[in-house]
Amino acid sequence: MRRLAARGAAADAGEAAAPAAHSADCAQGRSPRPRRLIDLCAIWDTGVFVSAAYWKGASSGVTRRRLNEAETLSSVREAQLQRLDAAGPRGPGCREQGPGLRMAGQQPPPWVHAAFLFCLLSLSGAIEIPMDLSQPPTITKQSVKDHIVDPRDNILIECEAKGNPAPSFHWTRNSRFFNIAKDPRVSMRRRSGTLVIDFRSGGRPEEYEGEYQCFARNKFGTALSNRIRLQVSKSPLWPKENLDPVVVQEGAPLTLQCNPPPGLPSPVIFWMSSSMEPITQDKRVSQGHNGDLYFSNVMLQDMQTDYSCNARFHFTHTIQQKNPFNLKVLTNHPYNDSSLRNHPDMYSARGVAERTPSFMYPQGTASSQMVLRGMDLLLECIASGVPTPDIAWYKKGGDLPSDKAKFENFNKALRITNVSEEDSGEYFCLASNKMGSIRHTISVRVKAAPYWLDEPKNLILAPGEDGRLVCRANGNPKPTVQWMVNGEPLQSAPPNPNREVAGDTIIFRDTQISSRAVYQCNTSNEHGYLLANAFVSVLDVPPRMLSARNQLIRVILYNRTRLDCPFFGSPIPTLRWFKNGQGSNLDGGNYHVYENGSLEIKMIRKEDQGIYTCVATNILGKAENQVRLEVKDPTRIYRMPEDQVAKRGTTVQLECRVKHDPSLKLTVSWLKDDEPLYIGNRMKKEEDSLTIFGVAERDQGSYTCVASTELDQDLAKAYLTVLADQATPTNRLAALPKGRPDRPRDLELTDLAERSVRLTWIPGDDNNSPITDYVVQFEEDQFQPGVWHDHSKFPGSVNSAVLRLSPYVNYQFRVIAINEVGSSHPSLPSERYRTSGAPPESNPSDVKGEGTRKNNMEITWTPMNATSAFGPNLRYIVKWRRRETRETWNNATVWGSRYVVGQTPVYVPYEIRVQAENDFGKGPEPDTVIGYSGEDLPSAPRRFRVRQPNLETINLEWDHPEHPNGILTGYTLKYVAFNGTKVGKQIVENFSPNQTKFTVQRADPVSRYRFSLSARTQVGSGEAVTEESPAPPKEATPTAAPPTSPPTTVGASGTVSSTEATATAAATTEATTVPTTPTVAPTTIAATTVATTTATTAATTTTTTTTTESPPTTTRTKIQESAPDEQSIWNVTVLPNSKWANITWKHNFGPGTDFVVEYIDSNHTKKTVPVKAQAQPIQLTDLYPGMTYTLRVYSRDNEGVSSTAITFMTSTAYTNNQADIATQGWFIGLMCAIALLVLILLIVCFIKRSRGGKYPVREKKDVPLGPEDPKEEDGSFDYSDEDNKPLQGSQTSLDGTIKQQESDDSLVDYGEGGEGQFNEDGSFIGQYTVKKDKEETEGNESSEATSPVNAIYSLA
Repeated sequence: MRRLAARGAAADAGEAAAPAAHSADCAQGRSPRPRRLIDLCAIWDTGVFVSAAYWKGASSGVTRRRLNEAETLSSVREAQLQRLDAAGPRGPGCREQGPGLRMAGQQPPPWVHAAFLFCLLSLSGAIEIPMDLSQPPTITKQSVKDHIVDPRDNILIECEAKGNPAPSFHWTRNSRFFNIAKDPRVSMRRRSGTLVIDFRSGGRPEEYEGEYQCFARNKFGTALSNRIRLQVSKSPLWPKENLDPVVVQEGAPLTLQCNPPPGLPSPVIFWMSSSMEPITQDKRVSQGHNGDLYFSNVMLQDMQTDYSCNARFHFTHTIQQKNPFNLKVLTNHPYNDSSLRNHPDMYSARGVAERTPSFMYPQGTASSQMVLRGMDLLLECIASGVPTPDIAWYKKGGDLPSDKAKFENFNKALRITNVSEEDSGEYFCLASNKMGSIRHTISVRVKAAPYWLDEPKNLILAPGEDGRLVCRANGNPKPTVQWMVNGEPLQSAPPNPNREVAGDTIIFRDTQISSRAVYQCNTSNEHGYLLANAFVSVLDVPPRMLSARNQLIRVILYNRTRLDCPFFGSPIPTLRWFKNGQGSNLDGGNYHVYENGSLEIKMIRKEDQGIYTCVATNILGKAENQVRLEVKDPTRIYRMPEDQVAKRGTTVQLECRVKHDPSLKLTVSWLKDDEPLYIGNRMKKEEDSLTIFGVAERDQGSYTCVASTELDQDLAKAYLTVLADQATPTNRLAALPKGRPDRPRDLELTDLAERSVRLTWIPGDDNNSPITDYVVQFEEDQFQPGVWHDHSKFPGSVNSAVLRLSPYVNYQFRVIAINEVGSSHPSLPSERYRTSGAPPESNPSDVKGEGTRKNNMEITWTPMNATSAFGPNLRYIVKWRRRETRETWNNATVWGSRYVVGQTPVYVPYEIRVQAENDFGKGPEPDTVIGYSGEDLPSAPRRFRVRQPNLETINLEWDHPEHPNGILTGYTLKYVAFNGTKVGKQIVENFSPNQTKFTVQRADPVSRYRFSLSARTQVGSGEAVTEESPAPPKEATPTAAPPTSPPTTVGASGTVSSTEATATAAATTEATTVPTTPTVAPTTIAATTVATTTATTAATTTTTTTTTESPPTTTRTKIQESAPDEQSIWNVTVLPNSKWANITWKHNFGPGTDFVVEYIDSNHTKKTVPVKAQAQPIQLTDLYPGMTYTLRVYSRDNEGVSSTAITFMTSTAYTNNQADIATQGWFIGLMCAIALLVLILLIVCFIKRSRGGKYPVREKKDVPLGPEDPKEEDGSFDYSDEDNKPLQGSQTSLDGTIKQQESDDSLVDYGEGGEGQFNEDGSFIGQYTVKKDKEETEGNESSEATSPVNAIYSLA
C-alpha cells in the first residue's frame, strides 16, 4: 500500500481547479511522484492568476470570474514536496531486482516553476497603474543578455513594452542607431519592438553579430532594454588526423586527450568505441571535466577496445567523432586470464609493481581557482597509482557545506552549487592507497557580478508629494552606479529643481506633473552589469477597484488561501479588510495583508467562511469590494488499496473508498504504472473499488487510485504481484528475510484545533515483520530546537491519530515504526503547527530555598519546558518572606531558574512561592514552600554532664545546642585519659544528630578523662564544651560531714555516689524538688535534664522523673518552651496517675483545628487519640501502672507540625499513697502513752515536793523567764505544739547534708560529767542548787540543757 500526498494544491489556490488534462499529466509521472497538482494557470489582463479550468469556461461563453491568486507554495507545502522527494518507494517495488515506481528521477514540468516564480513576483511587486491612465513606458519582455542563435533559423531579438500612450521603439547596434528601414532582411513586429532578421532570401547570420539595445518611448519618457549580445552558434568540424597506437606498460598511468574544436556554446563530451559502445568508467578509468580520459593504471584488458572522443553540439544537435585511439599494453603476464580480475591482489598476481599515488590533474601540490557568486564550483583531482587511489575532499578550517556539496566522478570531483562568499577558502584533495598518500591544495576565490540589494521600483506620486528612487547593488569588486533619465546620462539632462541625486538615491520633493520620466540605474563591475528602469508618474486619482465585484471563492479546509482586492489610487490608498461587514481591521494573527491588496488567510477553518469586504481610502475618496468565501471539506482516501500477491487466473479487488465534500463533484479514476488504465472486459470499476478477473502476468504493476474534485484531489497506490501457478505467496514471503521497518512517510496534519491536531502518515514497508507500534515524537523551536521528545505511542494497526497539544508551541512531528526486529528510521518531519497562547496552567516544580552563605538564601526551581510555557516571554514571579514574622511578601521577576535573597539572618525559615507568568497572564496560585537561609557554625552543646556510676564506666549526657544555626549533622567527641602528668592518646568519636548519650569504658580505675564535645552543621564544627571525669575515691577531697551514712541523690538514672551528685548538681541548671509529708525527711531530687532541639525550633524539653523508696507519687511532667511565631505545638504537660494521665498543651493554630495525641508504651505499642483543640485537658484512661510512656501531640492535617516527644511513667498500684504520720493510729497511741507517763511522773514529783523542803524552788520560781533566757541561746528548747515537734532520726537538709538529731532528755547534762546522784526516793540531791550557783559564778556559759523536770517545778 502506498499513499501519495497529492491532495490538490489547487485547494491552496482557492478555486484554481485542476482540469482533467492536467490531472492526467501529473498522474502520468510528469511530476515527481504524483503530488498535489499545482494548477497555477494563466494570467488575466489585470495581472492576477486565474484557473485554467475557468479559462475554458470563459471560452465557452461562461462569464469570466476573477479568482484569487494561486497559492505560492507556502513554506508548509514546500516542506511537503521536499519530504515527498526524499521519501523512497516501499514494498516489493522498491527493491532493485523487482519492478519499481521508477519516478524518482523525473522532474516537475517547467510550467510549475514558471508559475511559482510569477506568483512570488506578483505578490512582492509594486502596485500597477491601470492601462486606461496615462503612464510612461515599461519594458515587459526582452531577450537574454547573451543571445546565442541557430544559424539555420531566422534571428529573433525580443523587446516588448507597455505604456499609455502606446510606446514607439527603436534600436541601437554596437551603441549606434540601427536603421531598420535600410536593411530589407530586418523588420519589426507590429505594435512591438521585437526584431526579426530573415535569411530565407540569403545572407550570413554572422554579419549581424553585435550588441543590441531596445528603446521604448512615449511622451512621458523612454525605457531601455538590456544590452543584448547576439552570437551565432558554431559547430566546427574535428581536424583530420591519423593517430598511432598508444604503447603503455601495464600498471602505468595514461591520459587520452580529447581537445574538441571550440564551439558556441561548448559541446558536451563523451567517450565511446568506434562501434558506438560506451566506455565503462570507474575509479580507475574516468573522464575529466576537460574531456580527457584518464587511466590511473593501465591493465591488459584495456586493450580489448578502442577509444573515441565524441562532441555533441547543442543548437545543431549533431555529434562529431574523433578518430579512435588504439592501445598496446606491454605486460609481464601476456595471458589475459579473466579469473585474475577478481583476485584479492590482482596487481601482484599480474606482476605489476605497486606505486604511491601521484596527481595526473591538476599538476603539482597547489593551484587556484576563481568562481562567480551564484555559479557552481567544480574542483577536480585525478590521481594515478597502484592500487588505484581513493580520493577524499576537505576544507581547511571548516567543514564542507553539506547542503550544497556533492561528489562526482567516483569522488574525483567536488561540486558546490550556488556558491557564496563564505565558500571561499582552501580546499584540498587527498589521494591515498596502501603505499601512501599525497594531497593537492586548491585556493578558491569567490568574486561576484553585481546583484540587487534594493532594485528601483516605479514611483507613483500625487502632486506636491515627496518620494525617492533607490538603486543599491553589491558585488566583488564593488560595482559603480550610473543614473540615466529617458536613456540619457543624468548629468546631460535638463536641470530639475525638484530632484536631488545622493549617490545611489534620487530624492524628489514637491513633485509636479512635469516631473514624469523614466529613470535607468546601471550598476556594473568587471564581471557584469545590471540595468533597471523605474518611472516617476504624477497622478491625482481617487481609489478604484480593479477586479470584478462580489467574487465567490471556494477553498479547502485547513489550507492556506489568498483573497485578492487589486486597487489603485493616487495618493496610494490605504487598504483595510473586514469580515461580515463588522469588526476590526483584519491584519495579524491568522491574517496578513500584502501591498497589492491581497488578504492571506494562513489556515482556513470553518469559522472563516463568510463575506469579506476590502476598503481602499485616500484623500480623494474611497472604494470597496466584496468576496464571498466558502470552506469545503478536503477529499480523502480513507480506505486505500493494499499491496497484493495473487496467482495467475484468480480475482483481485483493490479498494479505494473516498470521503469528500458533498457539494463538490467527485471523480475516481485509476492509473496503471502511472498511465491511464484501460478498463477492459476483465476489469470492473465500481465507486469504491477496482476488480480484476482472471489475473494475468500483464496485470502486474502499480495501480493508483485518483480521487479528485474541482478543488483538490487525493491519490493512493498499491502494487500487484502476479505469481506463476506453482508459486505461493506464503513460500515467497517466507523466503524473504525479516528486517526493521521502513520509515513512515507523507505525514499530514488535519483537523487542526486549538488544543489538538490529527496526524496521518503512510506506513513504510514492514520488511516481512508486522509493525507492532508507532511512536510519535515532537520538536519545538523555542526552548529546545532540534531536540525530539516522545509524545505518544499507538498500535501498529493505525496510521492516523489525534494528538493533544499544549498552548503556544510551534510543533513539528515525526513518526517511528517498530516491529520485532527493531525501530525504523524517523520519518521526515511534518509541517509546523503553532497553537495559540494561554496563561500557564502550572508553576515550576522542585522549588527550594537553601543558603549558599550564612547571610543569603538561593531560591531555585526546575524551569518549565515548551509544552508548559503556554505563551511567549515566560518568566517567574518569586515571592518570599520570613516565616515567623508574617511580614509582607517580597517579590522579584526572574527569567532564569534561580534567585538569591541577600542580607538574611542565619538559618531562619522563609515562606517561598514561585509563580509562572507569560504575556497572556499568570499561572495558578503557587504552593508555599519552606526554605532556609544559610547556615553557620553551631553553638556549644548545652548541659554537658559527666557521671561515673562505677569504676568501670563513665556516662556522658548532653543537650542540643541552644543555637544550632543550621541542620545538625552530628556531634564530635574528643577525649583523652590522664593521670597526673601522663596523658594518653586522644580518641575521636562521631555521633548522629539524635544521639545525646554515650558510655565510655574505663581502661583503668585510676585515670581520669578530659572530654571535649562540639556540634556539627553542614558548615562545620562549632564551639566545644569541655568537662573532666570525677576524681577516683582515693583522690576525693574530705568534707566536714559527720561520720554518718553518706547522703544519697536520686535521679532519673538511679542512685549515684556523692561525688557524682556534686558534679551533676554543678552541671544542672534546672531541678525539680518534690515535697513530702512533714513526717518524712524531705528528699531533694537531682533530676537528669534531657533537651531536644529540632531543625525548626530551639525549644528545650525537660523531663523530670522522681523515684523514692516510698510508693510513687503523682509527678507533673512539662516541656518548658517559648512560643514560636509559626504554627507550632509547645508546652506539653502530663499529670500521670497509676492508670490515667491528663494532657495539656499550647498551640497557635486556628479554632477548630484537630490534633492527635500519640503515645507509645515500653512494649512499643503505639496508640493515638484524635482530639479537638478546645477539648483540653485530654485524659488518657487506658494506661498501666508503673509503665513508661513516650508521648507527642501533632496536627491532624499536617503531621510534620508536632510537639517534642516527652517521656513519663505512671505510679505503681498501691492502694493508699503515703499519708501524714500525724494521722496514723500507732503514732497517736504512742503519743497518748507518753503523755500518760509524764502525767504520772508529775504527780509523783508533786507529792514528793509536798513532803520535803530541801529544794530552793521558791527562790527559782521567783526569778522570771525573760526573752533573753540563756536556755534559748544554748540550744535548749521550750515547750511547743506537739504537732510541730520534729521526729527523731535523720533529716536531709536542702544542701544535701544530714544533721543528727540530738537527745533532749539526757540527765547527764544536769550533773557534772555524768556524776549526778539520786536519793532513795529518786529525787535529785542538791544538784540543782549547785548547778544554779555554778551558772551564776561562771556567767551561765554552759551549753547544757536544763532538765524538763526542773522546768515543770519552776512553773509550779
